[in-house]
Amino acid sequence: MGRFIGVDLHKNNFMICIMDSAGEKTYRKFALGEIDAFVQSVDAEDEVAVETTTNTRYFVKKVRHRVKTVRVIDTSQFKVISQSVKKTDANDAEVIALYLSTGLLPEVRMKDEKAAEMESLANTRDKLVKLRTALKNKIHNLLGANGIITAKEFLSSEKGLEKALSYPLSATQQVEMEVLVEQIRSLSQSIAKIDEEIKQRGKGLKGFENITSIKGIGDKSGTILLSVIGDIENFRSRKQLDAYFGIVPRVSNSNETVHHGRITKRGNKLGRTTLVQCTLIAIRYSDYLKTYYSRLKTKKGSGKAIIATARKLLGIIYDTLKNDWIFEDFPNFVLKSA
Repeated sequence: MGRFIGVDLHKNNFMICIMDSAGEKTYRKFALGEIDAFVQSVDAEDEVAVETTTNTRYFVKKVRHRVKTVRVIDTSQFKVISQSVKKTDANDAEVIALYLSTGLLPEVRMKDEKAAEMESLANTRDKLVKLRTALKNKIHNLLGANGIITAKEFLSSEKGLEKALSYPLSATQQVEMEVLVEQIRSLSQSIAKIDEEIKQRGKGLKGFENITSIKGIGDKSGTILLSVIGDIENFRSRKQLDAYFGIVPRVSNSNETVHHGRITKRGNKLGRTTLVQCTLIAIRYSDYLKTYYSRLKTKKGSGKAIIATARKLLGIIYDTLKNDWIFEDFPNFVLKSA
């Protein structure tokens, strides 16, 4: 019978607790560079559990081929360790091993390497875009302080950036302006480089042709959505995918009272933002989605209507990926013939 091994993983080392079938526990600490020694010490019937950290994927990749299973813990759901009074590496590893043996560990799924890399790249792009927006806002404020009012889209082009540099400012403000414009240009080049990589690498993701056949989802947004979703077979239902994107309402159920609140927003933020952006485009082309959105907008307002429509579009994405559909004419739900 295999053993249960709890791993408390850190940046430079990890502590393990091995629990055998009799409940006996042994402990050992490894430097991260000694991971091969740990791999050699495990057996094919052993089960391993580790919390998700920045180097969890590396750990799992090294270990999974040597053991029965490696379970990655959803730390947001597993509060036993973070809220423990006795906070030591050995105790944390022991708690993980104990819960692993009972089958009560909340798990987080590990995506395949391609999807994980694309999601990381997309998140980097998102950070750069937000930084660029912050710098543009700084320029607007700088000009506004000098009585120069500019439109929101003023800095969206090279012409606008050149114009910003031409305004009469103090010597100090001129230096600030030059630095801001230089950084915006550099960020724009980096974002363009990432966009090209996303466009090229995204085509290699499973489901790319399927998801981009949906009118409103382009190459970049389709790649981001696929990188967020990973393997669609990990989701048994539409509702699971909705929850993963964080677009399901909070539900409070007490006695005979049931209250539905705002969406949880506990899922993937980048995926949710991309989905909403695609929805805003898709309703221009799909009468089905447009009618659904318009009806809800009249009753509940545009904010709730667009989220509900995004959930509807996500359901279409789910069915498309699950059934390997490719649309010939999405607005009329005509599938491409085999």
